[in-house]
Parts: sequence; structure tokens; C-alpha cells
Amino acid sequence: MRFPRVETSIEIREKYSRDWTEDLQFLPDAVALPESPEELQEILTYAYERDIPIVPAGGRTGLSGGMLPVQGGWIVSLEKLNQIISIDTRNLLATVQAGVITQDLQEAVEAKGLFYPPDPSSRGSCTIGGNIAHNAGGVRAVKYGTTREYVLGLEAFLPDGRPLRTGSHTLKNSTGYNLTHLLVGSEGTLAIFHTATLKLLPKPLHVRTLLLGFSHPSAAVEAVVQILQKGLLPTAIEFMEKDAVRFGEAYLGEFFYASMEGVEGLLLVEVDGNHAEALEAECLQIEEIAYEAGAVKSWYAQTADERERLWRLRRCLGIAVKSSGPYKEEDTVVPRSVLPHLLAKVKELGNRYGFRSVCYGHVGDGNLHVNILRDDLPQHIWEEDIPRAIEELFHFVISHKGALSGEHGIGWVQRRYMPIQFTADELLLMKGLKKVFDPKGLLNPGKIFP
Repeated sequence: MRFPRVETSIEIREKYSRDWTEDLQFLPDAVALPESPEELQEILTYAYERDIPIVPAGGRTGLSGGMLPVQGGWIVSLEKLNQIISIDTRNLLATVQAGVITQDLQEAVEAKGLFYPPDPSSRGSCTIGGNIAHNAGGVRAVKYGTTREYVLGLEAFLPDGRPLRTGSHTLKNSTGYNLTHLLVGSEGTLAIFHTATLKLLPKPLHVRTLLLGFSHPSAAVEAVVQILQKGLLPTAIEFMEKDAVRFGEAYLGEFFYASMEGVEGLLLVEVDGNHAEALEAECLQIEEIAYEAGAVKSWYAQTADERERLWRLRRCLGIAVKSSGPYKEEDTVVPRSVLPHLLAKVKELGNRYGFRSVCYGHVGDGNLHVNILRDDLPQHIWEEDIPRAIEELFHFVISHKGALSGEHGIGWVQRRYMPIQFTADELLLMKGLKKVFDPKGLLNPGKIFP
């Protein structure tokens, strides 16, 4: 049987052989591009009967190797299932297909006065399906939470093509096991969802953005704890080391700040709400707390263009670091009060193991992105010593009640570290769930489990 939307040319297979994870590449045997749920179901049924591994793909912007076809098989890209089916302005719901670009959904609902809060840095290219698969967080998670909080229901197929519906169109649902929350963050290992029902919010009327510069990075992350302790809840609190800013400037070809003298760490802070005067007062209070914590400079976005410029720099950091050469990115998350100690641990490991790191991230929710640069490290150090340093970092994170990943997932590159966070019995329970959904082990094989 020949499917019209299954491609086997080397050009197509190479295109879908990588995501944004380091420099990894695995060639699939074929690439399927279904244009309807019915076509998707037909492809899955055909592949299951022939024991063909299936790896779902969205925007291919992942950073944990979650869509890499590490055991061959077919990539099934959902990029053509990209319809916004409906936006319900009375019940504040959206029904969308998995291939919808996140930014497209955000702009569509905002045009109707509504708001979809999850906001990954790759929003212009990542998809709703990929966000759901990894429970994406992004810059607004400190106030609005992660993708999981906005997924009310899913339409999916099991690996053999049988349909599966979860959840409902209601905000409350205490009916049986919550399969929706089980599928969110499952990294395409349990089922392939093609349609999602998402919760929306009213769009805030006003936004204010400021940037705060600190003489030491640890002072910046300590200020985060103090801001939140004072009862303030910004929309976003993003941390950037000075080196991260320099990477972003080089990538964009723009010089952002007239003077960075004496500044080693920055916080990009945003607040939103319906009363402009209240936001102005909140920004002033945040600025006062920051200066008490060690801030030495502050910048305030006076216009929408200035605000967008600040965010353009922050959003480009991932791709800016990636474009500089080989690197490894860790997605550590800890309780916020541990952040200064986590940052110090990263730098201590770098001194001991001889690597350079660039750190930034969503510190408002304790999520620090640690980028370890290859630079001129010898191959044996990169392949042997650096993984040991990462393992030591993860032991530190878990000993402080954190987690291996805040939003990127485990995928292919982090699976070896799972026993640091979970006992053998806990991993066995997870593997048991995987077997219930996928008894043949054909759906995104080789991911999550060591």
C-alpha cells in the first residue's frame, strides 16, 4: 500500500532528522505528512500492523531530542494539521489542531480580546502539539502556569490507530482518572493527539516592562525571591547573564544597552493588568526592591516597540547560543530560594571541569537554563567529563527538591539521568503505563527511560 503523503526521498528524510537539540541527527526511514485526522489514523494503523516505529513531530524546536528517530521508523509530522477550528468567546475556549503555531493562536485569540498565556521563546515556530507533549512553560509561567493548566481535553489516537478522547469542555471535571493530564508532558510516547480544547482568559488591558541590571548574577536571582516575598506576582521574571546578552546582541546584530559597565546579571520583568496606575505603582515597588537587593541600573520600556525590542533579545538567546557552536543545555528547575546556590554550583562545576557556561531562564518559577559551551574542549573531556559534571549538577538539583527538567522534557539526551530523580519502583510504574498504551513499544521508542 502506498500513501500519497509518505515521503522517502533523502532530502525530506534529512530535513526531519534533527530538532534543536545540540548537533544530533538520526535519519528516519520515511516521513508522513497527514492532512487530516483520518489520514493520521490510517497511517498509524498501517504502521502498527507492520511493527514500524512512529515518532510524532511538530515544529521540531525541542531541546531534549524528543522527536529524533533514534530507532529509525517513520516521522509523523503534524504540521499540516494546522487549523484553528473554533474560538468560543462566550465560554473562553479554543479548539485547535496540533500543528497550529503557538504565536498564530495567541494572535488569533487576542484579536478577539482573549488571551492564551503559555508563551515559549520559540512561539513563532513551535506548535501547540509540541507544547502539550512537553508541557511547555515559557516566560509567563510564574503568573499563569504551564501548558497543562490550559488543556481541557484532547482528541488522540493510540499507537494502533484506535481513537481516544480525554477531558471535556468544562473547567471542572472529577470524572475518573485524568488522562488529559497524563498525556500532557508524555513526549509523544503514549498517544498522538491531533486536536486540543484549550482554556482562554480575558486579555489584560495594560502591560509594563522593565529591565534591571545587577553587579552580580547572584544578586539578580536573590532579588526574585524578595520580589515574590513582598506579595508581588509579575507576569514574567527572566534572568540573563551578561554573557547571554552579548550572545544575543551578536546574533541579532544589534547593540542593546548604551552601558553595561558594572552589570553582570539582568532581570527582565513584566507586569500586566487592567489598571495602568496600579501597574506603574507595582513597577516602582519592584524597582525599589531590586535596588535594595543590589541593582545598579534600570531601563524602562516607554513604548510598545521598546518592549518588543527587550523581548526580542530574550527570546533569541537559545538559538543565539546554539549558533555559536556545539553546546549542551540543561533545563534545571529548583525552588526559587535555591536559585542563587544553583547558579553558584554551575560556576563551581565549570571551574572544576574546565567548561564555560552561559545561564539564563525563567527564574520567576525557578527554571534556569544552563548552557555548557564546547569551545575548544578536547573530545574525550566533552564526551566523558562533561556528562559527569552534568550528573553532579543534577544530584545537586534533586538534593534541593528540584527536577531534571522544567519544560524541555527528558527525551533522548536526559534519559540516562532519570534514576537520579526516580527510584526503580517509580520508573517501573511509568514503564507499566507506557506498556498499557503502547504494548509493542512502537510510539517514540528510546525516549524518557534509561
